[in-house]
Amino acid sequence: MTESTLLTYGQHRTRFGEVYLLLDQQGLRRCDFRPFPLAAVQYQTDSTLTQPVAEAIGEAEYSITLCPQGTPFQQTVWQAITQIPFGQTTDYLSLAQQIGRPTASRAVANAVGANPISWYIACHRVIRRNGELGGYAWGSELKQNLLDWEQHGRTR
Repeated sequence: MTESTLLTYGQHRTRFGEVYLLLDQQGLRRCDFRPFPLAAVQYQTDSTLTQPVAEAIGEAEYSITLCPQGTPFQQTVWQAITQIPFGQTTDYLSLAQQIGRPTASRAVANAVGANPISWYIACHRVIRRNGELGGYAWGSELKQNLLDWEQHGRTR
């Protein structure tokens, strides 16, 4: 992002708790289920821009341009995550194989953990090969709630 990029910040209540959003003219940069530091950036608040993004959390279909910042490898992993269908899961090894890096499951796991756009880059859909949840930056309880919501339309 350049210094002239106008950032818009929003905080909204969702069915999964508070969500914190950061958008610019190109799209969604960050979506978090916990506050993130804003001290180093200039931003405005405009709920007319951020509220529709928050309201789409929990929906199977949405129309939001995603603009996460990361390395080329992270971008590849995040793009692959967006291909996991709503209500389904995959594991780290399968994701590594999908991107043509079958021996990089640990690097894939690290990229999954660095995902800056929760829900929309649905890293909660990536679990361990043995069926265990694995980690989730916003907590295992939320990960389970997101999966339950997608699979059954309800949370715990």
